Amino acid sequence: MVNHAHPYGKLYLIPSTLGECCIGDVLPQRTADVVNRISRYVVEHTRSARRFLSRLKIAQPIDSLIFTELNEHTPAAEVAPMLLPLLQGFDVGIISEAGAPAVADPGAALVSAAHEKGIRVVPLVGPSSILLALMASGLNGQSFAFSGYLPVKPDERIRCIRRLERLSAEGQAQIFMETPYRNNKLLADVIGACSPHDKLCIAADITLETEFIATKTVAEWKRETPDLNKRPCIFVLQQ
Repeated sequence: MVNHAHPYGKLYLIPSTLGECCIGDVLPQRTADVVNRISRYVVEHTRSARRFLSRLKIAQPIDSLIFTELNEHTPAAEVAPMLLPLLQGFDVGIISEAGAPAVADPGAALVSAAHEKGIRVVPLVGPSSILLALMASGLNGQSFAFSGYLPVKPDERIRCIRRLERLSAEGQAQIFMETPYRNNKLLADVIGACSPHDKLCIAADITLETEFIATKTVAEWKRETPDLNKRPCIFVLQQ
């Protein structure tokens, strides 16, 4: 859809669900209204974006939509050209693989480029696993930091965990995550590196029927360690 009210189109940040949950439970009507009128999308993976839009039961045929992929493999030089439809007056939507776009997500590069061109960026309401985990953790929602994915190399990861623990000692909740198939290793490192008295919230499968959210001390997690393998998970640490 061409936006005639402004020379440029708008870049809509469209949250996706965090899994195969009921879309009506987590996405408001405004999101449905937006996806029912735009036809151009920047997505991490076309296949999953098509599936998400199909589940929204949009009015437009899926095959009529235009998808451009922006993910961890996209060269930096290819980001700015993705703004061309917006500069021509078309509205464009960014869809993340799960949750909020541009947060721990490659879409941030396109949002940054849009601001440089004076293109209006419109964030839509939807699920963010980061904030949902913090809300449910009982830890400090007044002062917190999100560190995203921790280093993969064991020695670097341990140093990072200990640094986050020191920061949490000042009362700031530390939020981080891992690729689902490495969750168990990360949890083992947290348990091994942190004080038994530290509090750790584990929030897995947020918004899904298998949702598991609990805050316990590191010592308690050591006695009863859950299997988090291949489950999307957010960790919140605080002394």
